[in-house]
Amino acid sequence: RAFMKQLTQLIYQDMAPAYGVTEPGAIAYACALARAQVPQVEKIWLGVNSGIYKNAFTCAIPGTEEEGCAWAAALGALGGDAEKGLAALENLPEGVHAQAQALLEKGAVTVEMCRLAPEIFIEARVKGGGHQGVARLENTHTGLTYLEKDGVVLKNDPPSPQQQDPCQEICGYTLQELCQYVRQAPMEEFRFLEDALAMNQALLQAGEQENKLPLTRVLAGNRESILDEMTYLACGAIEARVRGASAPAMSLTGSGSHGILATMPLLGAAQKSGKSREELLRALALSCLVTIYIKEYSGRLSALCGCALAGGTGTACGLVLLFGGSDEQIALAVQNMAASLTGMICHGGNQGCALKARAGVQCAWDMSRLALQSLAVDSRHSILGSTPEKTMQNMGRIACPGMTHTEETILEILFEK
Repeated sequence: RAFMKQLTQLIYQDMAPAYGVTEPGAIAYACALARAQVPQVEKIWLGVNSGIYKNAFTCAIPGTEEEGCAWAAALGALGGDAEKGLAALENLPEGVHAQAQALLEKGAVTVEMCRLAPEIFIEARVKGGGHQGVARLENTHTGLTYLEKDGVVLKNDPPSPQQQDPCQEICGYTLQELCQYVRQAPMEEFRFLEDALAMNQALLQAGEQENKLPLTRVLAGNRESILDEMTYLACGAIEARVRGASAPAMSLTGSGSHGILATMPLLGAAQKSGKSREELLRALALSCLVTIYIKEYSGRLSALCGCALAGGTGTACGLVLLFGGSDEQIALAVQNMAASLTGMICHGGNQGCALKARAGVQCAWDMSRLALQSLAVDSRHSILGSTPEKTMQNMGRIACPGMTHTEETILEILFEK
């Protein structure tokens, strides 16, 4: 019973609303924190790690037609609400867009990629009226570790091991224990997942109303099959998000796309196949836990598409559970996902994320169907481990440190642009 409560808390604490893609939201949050230390904004310097730079490079800013790190910084500094965390850019005051544009046009916003590393790092320095504010986020998208005003340190709190790795405890569990939890825990343990579904459905609806789903409408066809419905709900919410729809996503492991892909396909499958709400919520819990487990080993930001691989593997496991599979078959779904999808690269938060999500949904559906027939690639092949835990760890290792040079190459291409 005690460990069941721990796992419930782990998912609950890891989820957070994110307005727009998480990286621009985090940049805006940092800049809003720094801005609060000065009377006006005249100059902004932003330093970020490679993953933040890449993911925000051409990512849409919700409620605007703009995109990218510099715009996120300027809007966050001029009108962001630091009290809202990752939703700092929600409901920007009138006139802020014009002020941000003027600041950018005179070259008063500088963005630097200051370290090649998977660990999150954002430092914002805002100057104005003869004053300077500095804010630093580390390891998580909202992990404020340093705050300074005019050289006076207001906060200097290097991340503790728990802050550095807030989901570390999941590494002590086996996949079978995660399955035991989702099968046996009282239904009340999972009620909070309704909030994630509601938020991600509202994001999808915003995308529909704002005409931001052109790719999804083609990919999902007439929505008659289970796969089409899974595609529409997942890819639609992700496309809405990366195109700047004016509604938040419920993030998981610091990513709205991960949160969407770990939840929305299962909603579609449950609705199309007439599964109960309890069956759905238990499948969602397993999906979230598997997603978190893989991300513990791949790092929160890397050159690997965690949305498709981690979120997709979570969904594959959830599908097996949803359709009555055994713990052994859930483990086979992990093997199949690792054997098939590992290696898809991440080159930033952009419209292509909807296409990658489609690949993740399709693969999760196919791999779960194989697993339900007790079919899987044998563990002696490729990166597969002798246990599902080892397989998930190996999936993470491919991302970090395995794809560090891949990320360097991606960044070189972005710099050339």
